[in-house]
Amino acid sequence: MNSRLNYKHLYYFWITAQENSLTRTAERLHLTPKTICTQIQQLEERLNTKLLERRGRGLGLTEMGRMVFDYADRIFSLGEELSDAIHRQTTVQSRRFSVGITDFLPKLIAYRLLQPALDLPEQFRIQCHEDRLENLIASLASHQLDLILSDCPLPGDTPVRAFNHLLGESGISFFAAKGDSTNSAVEFPQSLDGAPILMATIHSAMRGRLAGWLNSLGIHPKLVAEFDDSALMKVFGQAGTGIFYAPTVIENEVVKQYQVEIIGRTEEVREHFYVISLERHLSHPAVKAIHNTARHSLFVPNPDSGGERGKMAALPES
Repeated sequence: MNSRLNYKHLYYFWITAQENSLTRTAERLHLTPKTICTQIQQLEERLNTKLLERRGRGLGLTEMGRMVFDYADRIFSLGEELSDAIHRQTTVQSRRFSVGITDFLPKLIAYRLLQPALDLPEQFRIQCHEDRLENLIASLASHQLDLILSDCPLPGDTPVRAFNHLLGESGISFFAAKGDSTNSAVEFPQSLDGAPILMATIHSAMRGRLAGWLNSLGIHPKLVAEFDDSALMKVFGQAGTGIFYAPTVIENEVVKQYQVEIIGRTEEVREHFYVISLERHLSHPAVKAIHNTARHSLFVPNPDSGGERGKMAALPES
């Protein structure tokens, strides 16, 4: 006898033993009585014993059949318990939500954007992947990512069919370590002329706009260091290496976290933030939460930023 059982045959026998009828078993399993009968016969041949016998108008278990039924009952009852346990686990387990973040998008912005997804009734387990935009696009196209948070839109020549969804925009604020020697007697932004400054590398969308604005004003800071990581730039700025910048919408968090001072703001240079998605119309609940919160809460006019867009505001002296 081959010791390996066909559990489909055993399952058909188990149901038939409960129903005491091939006809009722066939109705329950949506099969023909002939199919059920053939399957049970193959099980009996495999076990080399009779399991069912005719009793009146129904079927009954033989002595060996009762023993096999007891084992089958335990096997399939455990299977049902396993299925229930898995179902309970998956219903309470959070869904994976995989997000790509461009390398120079400020981490505080990324957190503020993603935080609404953590507050949804449906639990999501967020996975964050930081990289260059072109690498993230490839991951998005292969469905390894649900969306990309970016400080620049998808390039027009990108072969991937994806869509830009503008979340909002912000002016930028400039920061220096407390007690920095920057000449406070000179009005901002002229105070930046000749001052040590930290900037993103040329791969950042903001770098070109900021450099163009400074050149248009005839202001030439001393470039001390360049960064692909906005958080690392802030750490260097906190240590007094040079002036650095960040979106005005997070200036309070930057001051609090890095213990630095705001030396000025401008609305003439604006940073834009996007969700890049394979969806033309956003439907994922977490993505919709991010989009709605950004548009209606995060990127709103800052009452301390000087009012109208395009206007530059210097901070009052304290």
